[in-house]
This record gives sequence, C-alpha cells and structure tokens, in this order.
Amino acid sequence: MAKPQKVHFIGICGVAMSAVATALREKGYKVTGSDAGFFPPVSTHLDKLGIPYYAGWHPEKMIADGTPDFVVVGNAIATQNPELAYVEEHGVPFKSYPEAVGEFIIKKNSIVAAGTYGKTTSSALLTHILRRAGREPSYMIGGLTQDGLPSAAIDSGEWSVVEGDEYTSAKWDQRPKFAHYKPTHLLLTAVKWDHADIYKTEESYFEAFRGLIRSVPKEGMIVACIDDDQAPKMLAEAGRDFISYGTSSRAKYRYEDVFQSERGLAWSVIHGDLRYDIESPLLGKYNAENATGCFALAREIGIAPEEILEAIRGFRGMKRRLEKRLEAPLSGGTTVIDDIAHSPEKARSVLKNLREIYSGKVIAVYEPNTGNRTPESVPSYKNAFRDADMVVIPKLTRLKVDSNEPEKTFDGEELTSVIGKSHKNAVYLEDDEALVSHITEKREPGDVIAFLGSHGFRGMIEETVKRLQ
Repeated sequence: MAKPQKVHFIGICGVAMSAVATALREKGYKVTGSDAGFFPPVSTHLDKLGIPYYAGWHPEKMIADGTPDFVVVGNAIATQNPELAYVEEHGVPFKSYPEAVGEFIIKKNSIVAAGTYGKTTSSALLTHILRRAGREPSYMIGGLTQDGLPSAAIDSGEWSVVEGDEYTSAKWDQRPKFAHYKPTHLLLTAVKWDHADIYKTEESYFEAFRGLIRSVPKEGMIVACIDDDQAPKMLAEAGRDFISYGTSSRAKYRYEDVFQSERGLAWSVIHGDLRYDIESPLLGKYNAENATGCFALAREIGIAPEEILEAIRGFRGMKRRLEKRLEAPLSGGTTVIDDIAHSPEKARSVLKNLREIYSGKVIAVYEPNTGNRTPESVPSYKNAFRDADMVVIPKLTRLKVDSNEPEKTFDGEELTSVIGKSHKNAVYLEDDEALVSHITEKREPGDVIAFLGSHGFRGMIEETVKRLQ
C-alpha cells in the first residue's frame, strides 16, 4: 500500500484553509500546518482531528518528518515568508489555496456562489439542499455553520458547491479566487465595489466579475439577482441569458411579503403560476433574498420544491452572520449579536435589519478589515451607521503589512472621526475593558449590542455575554 501523501498548509488557521486541510485529512492525506498564531475554534478543531500544527514559520519543523509532497499557501502569506522561501528554493511543489480547491473539490458540475455579499450563506444553504437531495456534493464554505457541518468536504457525487470569493488568490497570483473554480452553474447575488485595498477603482472590481461571467460555458447556467443593477448589466453586456430572482415583477423567481421577527423569517416565492410559502430560522431580510436565489438554482437543476423548502426550514445559518451570542431572556432583556460585517456596506445592511427586529437601542461595536481603513473607503461611510444609536470603535487590530498592502490605513481615532461626520454618537475606546464596561452599562432592556467586524474582538464578545448573564 502506498504511503499517504504529505501536505503542509502555510497559514492553516484561517477558516477556509483549515477546512480544506480537514477535507484532505479525511481523504487520507497526511496533513500538517503552521501559522502566526492559533486560537479557538480552529485550534480546538485541529486538535480534535489530530492534525499537527505549530506557531511561527520554521522550515525545519515543516520537514521534520519528511519533506511535504506539496504545500498549500494561504493568500495572506507574504512572498518573503521563510517556509515559502524554503519551498521555492528546494523545488517543493506548492499551490495557492484556491488552486487546491480547484484541484481537489471542484467537480464536473461546479456551482459557484459569488457576489459582494451573501455568498457564504448561499454556498452553505446550497450545500445543505444538495446534501438533503442525495447529490453527495463536494463543497467549500468560507465560514462555520451553526449545525457543525465541516466547512469543506470531498464527496463522491458529480456536483460541487463553493463560495466564489473575489479576493486575490495569493501574493504571486493577483487573480480572484473564483478564477480557479470553473463554474458550470453560477449564483450571482450582487456586485457593489468592495475590497478597496485590492481593487483601487470600482471598474477594476467590476472587471473581476465580468471575467467570472465569461468563464461560465454557454451551455452552463447563471442565476442572478435582478434587483442589483450591476449584475444584470454585466450579463447583458456579455450577451448571456440568465435566470432571474428578486422582488421585481420581471423576476422569474419573485419573492414578496417578507416578515421577520426575533424567531426568523417568512416569505413567499412566485414562480409562474405557483406560489411557495417559505419559512426560515435566520435573521435578516436579506436572507430571504439569499434563500430565494438558492431556491431558484436548486429548482432549475431538478430538485423537488418540497425538498428545497424542507432544507431551508432546517438550515440554521452561519456563525458570525447575525449570530445570536446571547438572547434577551438570559440577559435581562439585552440581545448580543455577532456578525462578520467588516465593511460600511455590510454594517449598514445588518444595522437596518436589527432596527426592524428590535425595539430598543442598537449599539454597534465596529472594526473594519484593512481594505475599509483606507482613504479610498471614506465615501462609503456616509450614513452607514444611521440605524445605530451608538457606534463604538475599539483599538483596531494591527495586521502584518507587506509591500502589496496599502501604505496608509486609518487608526481607531481617525476612523471614528470619519464615521463621526455623519453619526454624532461615534466614540473611540482604546481599552477593551473600558469598552465592555461602557456598552454593558449603557444598555437597557430591549436593546441589542452588535459586534461587527471580521476580527475576533479579543474576547470582548465573551466578556460582554458573561457580564450580561
């Protein structure tokens, strides 16, 4: 029997990287990993599976029990990383994380969920639907599901579902990640300029999605939201037919009568002469849009409506997507929400939904990603926090910067000043302990505290929950 191939992941602690590592481990590969640091839940997950890892960049540790057969490199890894330098110098085969997804997970029928927002939830829900329908899909989701489903798996069916991220593939490959996924079926949610650290102009961002559209074969399928002006425009320019969904009367799958409460969502989808009533435990009206797009694609590939509806009812959603970390009955009337909304546009959408659901004050603690700390991002902050009664900016997590990242990014005080131009109740609190005290002392029954950002908030969420309990 041939010995299992050894693969090493440089930058394994990212959710997506650790997911692909896990998928390969489950298929019999001998997996190891390294990263700058390790924290739950990724570290506990790797421990549970028995995947060896270490902190820091140490070529001697990478080859301690033999040189890897190949190495997978995360997109945040700098070109001067010592382990990557060793790999290049000694001719060890290596590939970017999206290349690994393209090689091991993408199947004959490749569903890619892409767009500025909604792609993580949509890819997870489509995976859930196809699994329930017996399609045995391989998949990759850029987040953690509430029900504990692994974020990536390699299965035996001829279908795959992956999240089509537009961020760059690697330091040496500036193409978007979805350039490696060979979509035969594309779910396109919306296209609005984002990631200003990578796409310096709106046009450059749009061009990435034009390339994605061109990559779908003529005999393939594109399902797109008609409510977004840019996506239909791009499809028309490319001369591509597509299956539309949205609230417009022109949509082939039209959704209406969205009702949301603290318990979830209910709405209807009209398709021809048929009307489907849908229920979901998810928060956020935008999830009615996401689920309608998934309904449309799943229906078009032949899955029965009743199977789709049952799957939507049973889908609990993603961690850090309007995730309730503490509900009002357990906290004297205050709800704590955790969401990965790391941009002004995403924060705006989350806060609008929280304003509709909850009757009390909305207190937002916001930390953007690097791309939304640049001077180019300033216009997008105008009125982004109008549905928050209070905005608190913490000490911003400082990321390791290399030559490919922007020279100038805002610090916490500068960001607070930018937001303060259109929101008078924005404050900067550099000390984490003082921040937690501030938001817990200011809250009242019926209020909601929302942590918005892609970083972990250094335990502030957990401390807030502890104090409120």
